Amino acid sequence: MLTNCHSYYSFKYGTISTEDLIKVLVHHGFDTFALTDINNTAASIDFVRLAAQHNIKPAVGVDFRNGVQQQYVAIAKNNDGFREINEYLTPHLHEKIEFDTQAPPFKYSYVIYPFTYADDELCNNEFIGISLEDLKQLPFSKWKNQQDKLVIKHTCTFRNKHDYNAHRLLRAIDNNTLLSKLSEDEQANEADTIIPKTDLLELYSQYPQIIENTKHLLASCSIDFNFDTNKNKQVFKNSKEDDFQRLKRRCIEGLTYRFPDKNEAVIKRMNKELEVIRDLGFCAYFLVTLDIVDYARSKGYYYIGRGSGANSLVAYLLRITNVDPIELDLYFERFINPFRQSPPDFDIDFSWTDRDDVTRYIFEEYGYERVALLGNYITFKYKSAIREIAKVFGVPDDEIVTLQKNPSSANGNKYGQWVIKYSQFIDGFPSHCSIHSSGILISEEPISCYSSTELLPKGFPSTQFDMYVAEDVGLHKFDILSQRGLSKIKDSLDIISENEGVEIDIDDIKRLKTDEQIKELLKVGKAIGCFYVESPAMRMLLTKLKADDYLRLVAASSIIRPGVAKSGMMREYILRFQNPERREQARKDLPDLYNILEETYGVMVYQEDVIKVAHYFAGLSLDEADVLRRGMSWKFRQRNEFWKVREKFFSNCQNKGYAEQTVADIWRQIESFANYAFAKGHSASYAVESYQALYLKAYYPREYMVATLNNGGGFYRAELYLHEARMHGAIVEAPCVNRGDWPCIIRGKHLFLGFFMLHGLERKSVELLLNERGLFGEFTSLADFISRVAISLEQLMILIRIDAFRFTGKTKKELLWDAHHLLGHSKVTKPEPTLFQPEVREFELPDLWEHELESAFDELELLGFPLTSPFKLLEKQIPSLLKSADLPQCVNKNVAIVGYLITRKPTRTSSGESMSFGTFLDVDGYWLDTVHFSHSFKRYPFRGPGCYLIRGKVVEEYGFICVEVNQMYRLTNKSLEENTHLRITAVSLSY
Repeated sequence: MLTNCHSYYSFKYGTISTEDLIKVLVHHGFDTFALTDINNTAASIDFVRLAAQHNIKPAVGVDFRNGVQQQYVAIAKNNDGFREINEYLTPHLHEKIEFDTQAPPFKYSYVIYPFTYADDELCNNEFIGISLEDLKQLPFSKWKNQQDKLVIKHTCTFRNKHDYNAHRLLRAIDNNTLLSKLSEDEQANEADTIIPKTDLLELYSQYPQIIENTKHLLASCSIDFNFDTNKNKQVFKNSKEDDFQRLKRRCIEGLTYRFPDKNEAVIKRMNKELEVIRDLGFCAYFLVTLDIVDYARSKGYYYIGRGSGANSLVAYLLRITNVDPIELDLYFERFINPFRQSPPDFDIDFSWTDRDDVTRYIFEEYGYERVALLGNYITFKYKSAIREIAKVFGVPDDEIVTLQKNPSSANGNKYGQWVIKYSQFIDGFPSHCSIHSSGILISEEPISCYSSTELLPKGFPSTQFDMYVAEDVGLHKFDILSQRGLSKIKDSLDIISENEGVEIDIDDIKRLKTDEQIKELLKVGKAIGCFYVESPAMRMLLTKLKADDYLRLVAASSIIRPGVAKSGMMREYILRFQNPERREQARKDLPDLYNILEETYGVMVYQEDVIKVAHYFAGLSLDEADVLRRGMSWKFRQRNEFWKVREKFFSNCQNKGYAEQTVADIWRQIESFANYAFAKGHSASYAVESYQALYLKAYYPREYMVATLNNGGGFYRAELYLHEARMHGAIVEAPCVNRGDWPCIIRGKHLFLGFFMLHGLERKSVELLLNERGLFGEFTSLADFISRVAISLEQLMILIRIDAFRFTGKTKKELLWDAHHLLGHSKVTKPEPTLFQPEVREFELPDLWEHELESAFDELELLGFPLTSPFKLLEKQIPSLLKSADLPQCVNKNVAIVGYLITRKPTRTSSGESMSFGTFLDVDGYWLDTVHFSHSFKRYPFRGPGCYLIRGKVVEEYGFICVEVNQMYRLTNKSLEENTHLRITAVSLSY
């Protein structure tokens, strides 16, 4: 009986989740109703799925509004109607067009106009909606004698007064206004509250025909999305059989490249996979993925394939991935099994410079009608909601900050209590549509069959539903990602070719896996700049595992993930790796589990370990085990099917006689994987990219560091990558107007910093500089530069202060004097071509005193770090000459050592107390690692960047050495105001 219901997907308007809306309406006696959110169909598919679980007959549509002014409601008679509603809505959303007062001529949808609709003529599918307030005016209106065209339109937006209050707050947030100034035209009527069905029918009892009309309208609506059936593109070219033969042919071609010996085991595995792929109807999915990477290769784009699809030999043969599943014994059922309804997950990473072109290709090749970016929702978070709601109450900013830090401070404050109350309520509400970070849908049917689309900043249409709804309805995404690690590899190859004249086959992975220099870097964690293996935590793990081979790097890539690490299983893995006795004990304690996970010493490390344990240990079927795997997502975990499988997991284990505590511990490991665990093939893909980066770092470290800097660095600041280049012999120079470029460049061993690194320097100024130099040669003097390049005094001063005119032989202060003289008060130079260069008057200046660290402080301001050693900036002589190289001889001893802070990682102890890990450089430029337990962390906190005197005990665990800090003091730097010429001779860090 309800034709106009809103969920909280009526963004910043509705207040009820889709499931709660269904539950409350069922409670009030309704067995059918229409979900018509405002200007979107975001919740429609999920509503239909949930309605079936609650025995509700669903109808879906859209409440078309300009702002909050309702124009009409459209309700789909069937799936064709849903499509035409989406097709009508989409261009309005893309182009921000207001809706007319009259609906378009829908063929498969009903239209319900508000009571105030002016036109007397209605089409067969059009009706007038009568609200409770309209009942009073109906006897006196033009519609009183046309009751065959009237239906009930009781809008349902709220459950109670609390919902209505939240709605008003959301409207105030949306309008960026104080609640007290919120116009009534911008909010709903409080009467739009859900009431019991019996009460509703009683209120309309005088108009039985209106009731019958409404019943008939809803009864004639039928929509079914045929959930859990594959909606992706079904045929790649001509037919499914043609697709299969095409796929098989490409696999056979790939055999020659990947396995020149073509051994029988490989061919058998290939044929098995191909049969399963054909039986499950996934040939087109593989061929589309292949087409994408074929396009990338044709354009010279570097890419890496990962995800669960990396478990597939077919993917390896097609060169979608570089992971050999035979070598790694990758679990086939994680990739695909006869019970799996969804195709495998392929994540294809491209360089950040290439990804947009690949996306464009997909849309143009497969058609904008059938391709869309996958949507997502930006939701209200508790602390941000506090700020938003406090603002509409007019709470001052300092009080807002206090409320965010300490919500209990609202006690006794009426407005503060309201802020906290409603912030908790809207926490998790969707605020507006966004896009998934990488997902692209390629559908067999037009996207409008499932969603209208938004046009968000990427410039491509995106769905109004998210990945979970997409999976439910059977639209499985292609993940097209970008990462700077690939850009670093790609750019390194170009820089090496230019600087060293060497061409490298970086895809020769088998050779890289046996390279001794790579093994040495891995074993000691010397992987700065290398993808996924450069962080302090990874360096520590690699050292403890002595990870000098590919398989251990694959394991380390997954062990480091939060799920495994926080559950304590990372440490257990290290202990079992280092101690054969501990491994044997684990085998004796639970042989069934250990045998399943023998490769990882009985520890769950990969996503497929969950499937293995669920299937072989707990006796679940493969499809039930896959439910557990999907349950690693928090949202999916809320589904009933997950909890049913969980119960079966425990009951099966109990029936097998396993101890209750043992089963609970195993389940805790499974739960710890939520949102974090990697598939083994995924880890292997990361390991392949790490090997490629490590090869470049091992043999061409200077060029690799240049590429790293030009692609935004990595885990650390740019300063550290420059330091690393120096440690490998680079001579680092400040930007130069005659030799520099926008990016960093290297000529021999000379590394010139790129102009892009200078804070405040505009790219336009650099482009003018580079164009002029390229056309007419290098600059001969500052005056020559000013006469040829249109540049402001402010921009010129940046170049002078960074010493970009050092070729002139003049000091920076002399150059600044000349710049002011030549430019005067003009905002920008206006170079004009002349036949003869006019002579510039040279002044005889007195000696201009310059502090010895003046350049370092200019560099700090313009680059963010000095090009000299940070230890040379210290006010006093270094209080300790101990170095990292000395620490192995000081294990279990208390020491004092000085280090320059690189990074720190705050964390918490098992009891919840704050602690931290620190990473420093010693005076020789080598790593110094520290641990700051809660007692010292509180008394001696980090006090910003700089050099620190560290006192503590040297500890060692499996080859990894660090200092447990007892005391720590930040050392004072020199001041520019001090006229001092002290030299620090104890520093050996060479810059």
